[in-house]
Amino acid sequence: MDDKSQQLHIVLFPFMAHGHMIPTLDIARLFAARGVKTTLITTPRNAPTFLTAIEKGNKSSAPTINVEVFNFQAQAFGLPEGCENLEQALGPGITDRFFKAAAMLRDQLEHFLEKTQPNCLVADMFFPWATDSAAKFNIPRLVFHGHCLFALCALEIIRLHEPYNNASSDEEPFLLPHLPHEIELTRLQFSEELWKNGGDSDYKKRSKAIKESELKCYGVLVNSFYELEPDYAEYFRKDLGRRAWNIGPVSLYNRSNEEKAQRGKQASIDEHECLKWLNSKKPNSVIYICFGSTMHMIPSQLNEIAMGLEASGKDFIWVVRNEDDLGEFEERMEGKGLIIRGWAPQVLILEHEVIGAFVTHCGWNSTIEGIAAGVPMVTWPVFAEQFLNEKLITRVLRIGIPVGAKKWAFKPSEEYVVKKNDIQKALREIMEGNEAEERRTRAKEYKEMAWKALQEGGSSYSDLSALIDELRGLST
Repeated sequence: MDDKSQQLHIVLFPFMAHGHMIPTLDIARLFAARGVKTTLITTPRNAPTFLTAIEKGNKSSAPTINVEVFNFQAQAFGLPEGCENLEQALGPGITDRFFKAAAMLRDQLEHFLEKTQPNCLVADMFFPWATDSAAKFNIPRLVFHGHCLFALCALEIIRLHEPYNNASSDEEPFLLPHLPHEIELTRLQFSEELWKNGGDSDYKKRSKAIKESELKCYGVLVNSFYELEPDYAEYFRKDLGRRAWNIGPVSLYNRSNEEKAQRGKQASIDEHECLKWLNSKKPNSVIYICFGSTMHMIPSQLNEIAMGLEASGKDFIWVVRNEDDLGEFEERMEGKGLIIRGWAPQVLILEHEVIGAFVTHCGWNSTIEGIAAGVPMVTWPVFAEQFLNEKLITRVLRIGIPVGAKKWAFKPSEEYVVKKNDIQKALREIMEGNEAEERRTRAKEYKEMAWKALQEGGSSYSDLSALIDELRGLST
């Protein structure tokens, strides 16, 4: 540990959503492990997520991370008392109110920055004003999107060239120009607020502010590794003229079973019970199905998944919400399927040798965790940049197959329910035959690259070292 690096102070400010908080905590651990003074900012109801994990880490002599708590004015913006996490505020109107309440954290941030004078602020993309706030005190701001570089490059091409205007219908594919791979998408795979003409929606204003803030900031932290998407690391730097540091997969910082089980919320299943079930199965025989922390499945879609799983004949672990009604399916599948209601210890499950495939919504945390575990994927994107991540998995890396999801939507509709036969076909295809073996081999190769990237001398280790050295240089 270098004495000089101990003089550095990094402040991390994640957005209040588990998909943003979990990787930011891992990033904080990476900095702290290098002897950098590290502070995480959050709100009262979200603090336990960090404090519990940090306390567990302290028992294993991990470096200490400080947690600073800001007040969150939920009720002042018409939100229910205690609504401090985006997962509690998904829906028409309420999401926009949540973002407006989050913007009120600005004064507290500026007061804190003025008082502590850190060497760098790592702020979430959903705090676009953080670049100007940091600049007031001559502090460099790094942005953390939680996206991969492929998605960041594709989103910028879409912003600059609006290629969706070349399509004559919502379902006609259009090409994303200038990218290293031939990537086609449809309008349906984006929020309508992006491509439909008229009005300045809150979504459009937010997207514009995020982009302007990113263009002005010091650079971008990315939870990925160079070997995974080298063409896009180069494209981002050379063609788009941006600075980025690949420091992932950050989930690999969690090495003990307890650390893996404790990531995020309290798991809804005991880790020993989960491992006992997994240990009873054969290698590469189990399908893991999980759609992330913000996805709400409609009953007809749950039913199609249940029928597709049963028809596939495969063993499975399926993570559902507490309120999801699976009828008699749960009883019929006893022994063959493990249903987890609530929060699952995902990294613990994915890294087990019996997991043969991962049915995923393609959120980047889940995607990079699947890659780091060497597991082939069935892609089922829902919203955000997930349809882009699907293209990375299926077209660029060729370690997955699409289930056939067609429509970007916060809340899925009956019109676009994926049917049992398509689900069953995808499950069989990902698990059986020569192409499945080739995908598995490629997935294992990326797993090896991921682990090497974080070791001393690896690409992500070196990127983090270079960033720390650069910030140290700025401070002197």
